[in-house]
Amino acid sequence: MDNTSLSVNTSSLVNILTLRYDSGITPNLPKINHTNFSKHDSEPSLEKIEQLIEKNIRSKIPSNVDSISIALSGGVDSTLILGLIRKIFPKLKINAISVKFQNSVDESLPASKIANFLDAKHHVIEIKNYLHELPKAISIIKQPFWDTHWYYVTKKAKTLSKFLATGDGGDEIFGGYTFRYKKFLELTCDNSSVDEKITAYLKCHERDSVPDQDKIFHKNIKFSWNSIHKTLYPFFDNDLQRLDQVMLADYNGKLLYNFSIVNNSLQKYFKLESISPLLSENLISYMIPYKIHYKYNSQNNVGKLLLRKLLKKYKLEKFMTNEKLGFNANTVELWNSYGKKLCEKYLINGEIIKNNIINQKWIEQHIDNECLEIKYVNKFLGLLACEIWYQLFITKQMNPNTKLY
Repeated sequence: MDNTSLSVNTSSLVNILTLRYDSGITPNLPKINHTNFSKHDSEPSLEKIEQLIEKNIRSKIPSNVDSISIALSGGVDSTLILGLIRKIFPKLKINAISVKFQNSVDESLPASKIANFLDAKHHVIEIKNYLHELPKAISIIKQPFWDTHWYYVTKKAKTLSKFLATGDGGDEIFGGYTFRYKKFLELTCDNSSVDEKITAYLKCHERDSVPDQDKIFHKNIKFSWNSIHKTLYPFFDNDLQRLDQVMLADYNGKLLYNFSIVNNSLQKYFKLESISPLLSENLISYMIPYKIHYKYNSQNNVGKLLLRKLLKKYKLEKFMTNEKLGFNANTVELWNSYGKKLCEKYLINGEIIKNNIINQKWIEQHIDNECLEIKYVNKFLGLLACEIWYQLFITKQMNPNTKLY
């Protein structure tokens, strides 16, 4: 879905509702392919990684700046970036921003300890209804994405400083999607075919992948699994090791065409200067060639090994767990509190149904399920985002300032 063209491209909607991204968008980061991976098994230099991160921080933060903000989830990436910023700028005022979702794991508690240890002022955004300002977020991003927690982070950051630091890219560059790696290894072997690996990769997105995906769309849309496989084929049709193929697909998927698009659009809207050292082109080009066993321990299912070594160097490892953190809302609780009611209001007889994009029978079949699985909840939230996008940009019947209750 082209950022400059707001007509309905149904193939883009199919991709977003199936993969949660559309590769037709112009990315903000460089694309990579299998040739970027090294044929040699050399070991990355921890000192070089640290130097590249610090070089980017120094280039982005002027020496005379009064204060900056950082999105602090309490995970490996944002903790390391905060630690290195504090090392370089020992007297800088730092505002650490965390998000606390209603009825979800409270990641602000470990983040508070980290902020205190590194002398940062901690700000916690408490969000009861994650979907409350979804129309505004979509109006800025211009894409039908529902995972827009970054809207709340950037909105808060704007009130504190014009600089916003993040740990974005740690998962894709340093091997953080441990749950996906583990399952992919269980579902495949070295002799698996390309199509078998693509099918397994899609199954590894179990929080979003529903078995009746093809039934979501109206018969006029012509949904095809072959088309979805074609998008992913280049990432698995090569001689890379299996998990390197997964990393290639992850990088060229939601990072390039969802996360970076969302984050950049929102930071630009709120006129924030972005500081994302783990996504500097120098660090990406240095790290991508190295094989995943330097980044991920498959026996212990622990990722980001290199970043964890840096945390240990700065005595920050005591704050870390092997659990992945990153501003995660409990979408089942969100569904029970607000999501179902909003989907009933906007999806039943909604514009994307009236205009033969989504199959009304699929909506009716699942929406009243009292024990709706998380994969279906997330799919409904994706459909809600599509409906909001459609009403904002196509029928123009919704105001961006509309609040969802």
